Parts: sequence; C-alpha cells; structure tokens
Amino acid sequence: MIKRPGETENFIIFLIILLMFSSFMPSCSGAGRCSSTGTVNVSHLAGGGWGNVDGTGAAASFYNPSSITTDGTSLYIADYGNNTIRMIAIASGTVTTLAGKAGIVGHADGKGVDATFNSPSGIATDRTNLYVADSGNNTIRKIVIATGEVTTLAGKAGIIGHVDGTGAAAKFNSPAGITIYGTILYVADTWNNAIRKIAIASGAVTTLAGKAGIIGHADGTGAAASFYNPCGITTDETSLYVADYGNSTIRKIVIATGEVTTLAGTAGIIGYADGTGAAASFYSPSGTTTDETNLYVADSGNNTIRKIVIATGEVTTLAGTAGVASHADGTEKAASFYYPWGMATDGTNLYVTDYGSGTIRKIVIATGEVTTLAGMTS
Repeated sequence: MIKRPGETENFIIFLIILLMFSSFMPSCSGAGRCSSTGTVNVSHLAGGGWGNVDGTGAAASFYNPSSITTDGTSLYIADYGNNTIRMIAIASGTVTTLAGKAGIVGHADGKGVDATFNSPSGIATDRTNLYVADSGNNTIRKIVIATGEVTTLAGKAGIIGHVDGTGAAAKFNSPAGITIYGTILYVADTWNNAIRKIAIASGAVTTLAGKAGIIGHADGTGAAASFYNPCGITTDETSLYVADYGNSTIRKIVIATGEVTTLAGTAGIIGYADGTGAAASFYSPSGTTTDETNLYVADSGNNTIRKIVIATGEVTTLAGTAGVASHADGTEKAASFYYPWGMATDGTNLYVTDYGSGTIRKIVIATGEVTTLAGMTS
C-alpha cells in the first residue's frame, strides 16, 4: 500500500510510488486558458478525508485519486487507492461509482461493481467511452459510460513486458498516462519508458517513441529518444506532450514522425523556476492538459500548477506555492495543493486530482472566479 502524503518527505513518497508501479499505480485531456487579468483562483470541488463514499461535495471521499478527464458534463476519476472509477456531475458535485468495487483488487471484465481493477491511474474519454490505464494489471481497459460495462482493450493482466501486438498479445509495464485523438490512444508506458500507440478499433499496439529498458533523456526520433518514467500525456492533435516524471521535464512528440524534443526543464535538474525552456525547472511533474495554445502541468513535487506557452516554452506558475504541501482554497499563491497529479478541463475550469489530500480541485481559469461547490476538506 502506498504511504499517504504527510508521512515522509515529498521525494521519498514519490519514490515509493514509482517503485510500486509494477504492483499498482496519470491522460488528461481538455482545454483551459488564463484570464485576461492574469488571476487564477482555486476552489474545492469534492472530497475531504480518505475513503470510498459516494455523495455530494465534502460528503464524498476518495483514496489517492490519480487522474481525471471530462466530457463537459461529468468528471471521471481514476480513484487509484480504491481501485474504482468515479464520476462527478460538474453542476452539483455529486459523486458516484461507475465501475469497480472499493477494496477489491483484480482484473475482471463486467458491468459496474462486477468489474475489478488494480490501481487504475490514467483515464481519457471520447465522450462515449472511457479508456483506463490499469497500471497494476498492465492493461488498457474500456468502459462504456452509459452502462458501466468494462472490457480489456490491450494487454494481459499479470503479464509484464514490452511487446507490440494486438489485444492480449501486447504487453505493458505499469502504464500510467493515456490520451485520445480520433481513433487512436496514446499511452505513457511508465516503466517501459516508452510511448505506445493503440488503434481503438483493433486493439493493435505499436511503440511511437522510446525504447523499453532504456532510461535516459535523449531527444530524437522513435527508438532513438529516451524517457525516464513518463507519466501524464495530452495532445493538441498534432503533437503529444509528456510529463517526463523522472527527468523533471516536459517533452514534445510530433505524432506524424515520432520526433521527440524537450519543451521545458532540464533533465537531472530538480527545482522550481519560472522561465523559458531549459531555464525553467520542475520537480516530478505528472499530469498535463492543453488548450492547444498552452499546456497546464501538475508539478507534483512542487505542489503547484504551471502554465507553458507551447510556441515559446515560457513557463509560469498559475497556482500554489512551491514547498507548501497542504490544502487551502484561495487565489494564486494563497491556494495550496498536496501532490496535484491529474488534470483536465471542461473548457471553462481546470480540474485537478489533489492526490495527497484525496480531493478534486477546481481552478476557474477564464474569469478567476473562486467558488466552493461542495464545502471544504475535513
């Protein structure tokens, strides 16, 4: 079981998380934009305490929520510690469980509570289905939103490896991030240090970039590029953007060619600096989302939300204060996070899974307006 944040220093906890990827456990997709005033505000949407209780706002509870996506009406959460997939109605903050059963670890296909997961981490949607990186099972699962029916798209539970192939013939090693563009899924195959591509219709898996077993930070094309525990992944439909967790950098991959470059940060440099390109620094970034002009990054080790202008690589801080790990609503630095992990938006708000506090946070980007939809943390 993962230690809950607060028991040790940030680095040690995240090291534990990484070391346990093989036996457990984020894509974020969506868009958001900064307000014209430059003010970004944070409020608490749902959660409070640890557990698996369905309910509204603070009456609901999560256990290490890791990733989040949205269809514009609802949010969908990979509730990693509970081995469930949760749904939140954005308008009301009401939380329900769509699939899986809290406390049950397994890999059973089925409907709703009849399905089981093992530390689901990444999640993405095409508004009809959800796609889940089921990290502990080393598989990619599909959930029909309307029915909660779960099937396995690729990989085989209990089998660790790096094999391209179709359906159960393909192998993964703790996939943690997933995003979708058209009929293709892109997966951050974390412990393989590779980015995989899955044709949804057939379940055919290929490797787009990186080479299994090779840890590094080399820019290049396809297998000539290297990563170090890539985690969150998102797309602007031309390129993929990867939170390269182990390198504390943000990488860019041209989908058509597999060419990998470094957009921001410097490999091996852990820190917290706003700036452009290599002048900026991060601390174990995990989640990403984009509005096709900017990237938004959950800078987990720094407990902050960062913004990157894609065209220039300029990095600024939207909310949170580096070195402050807590849960406070407020404006910009007055707000605080506790290991923010996954990110998504509905086009108006930015939604963040605050992994360490077991909550779902909301950032109103367009207007800077702060609202509390469901009370405060306990």
